[in-house]
Amino acid sequence: MPYLFHCIPDLLFAAMMPVATVMPDDTPMFDPRILQELDWSENTTTFSPAISPLDPGDGLVLRPLCTADLNRGFFKVLGQLTETGVVSPEQFIKTFEHMKRSGDYYVTVVEDTNLGQIVATATLVIEHKFTHSCAKRGRIEDVVVSGECRGKQLGKLLTSTLTLLSKRLNCYKITLECLPKNVDFYKKFGYLVSDENYMFQRISSDLKVDEFHGIYTM
Repeated sequence: MPYLFHCIPDLLFAAMMPVATVMPDDTPMFDPRILQELDWSENTTTFSPAISPLDPGDGLVLRPLCTADLNRGFFKVLGQLTETGVVSPEQFIKTFEHMKRSGDYYVTVVEDTNLGQIVATATLVIEHKFTHSCAKRGRIEDVVVSGECRGKQLGKLLTSTLTLLSKRLNCYKITLECLPKNVDFYKKFGYLVSDENYMFQRISSDLKVDEFHGIYTM
């Protein structure tokens, strides 16, 4: 008992110490080599001037998302697409690690290295199916380019890159949703308007509702 009493101040001090947290770093969500090794000759979209995943433009780098991008304006760019809500660093890192562990999320960004800022992003999600002989389906989501960088073909580059990546990962189908005004843009990549209706049920009422038309490519 005397020993326990003697230890109580130390135990209280330890309980008051802050819990160690994971700090943002440059560890990529997925192996960047999978982007670097894409066969760009299979790309069917025209770029003028010519750009590619390896050469996206002066001072620009196309790469996987890393947690340090939290401090490089990642949410500022994403917020130009839809409501992001208030996200703490801990929430961001926890979600990032979940996506990284799953191996089915390919959140890709373009960084302006001169500014140290993220200027564009898009995500490829891989769904595993029991149908089609346990095939995989790719879904392209959250394609957005920062306002000041529009006109640099970065949306085209991200969409082309993730479409090729879907094929590289042997997806039997690639789908995405977009606003009606963007349908012609995605047709450039071989996407077609689906006969199916895109339907949703919004669970959280505090988020902005977007209406989409489903389009897809084989």
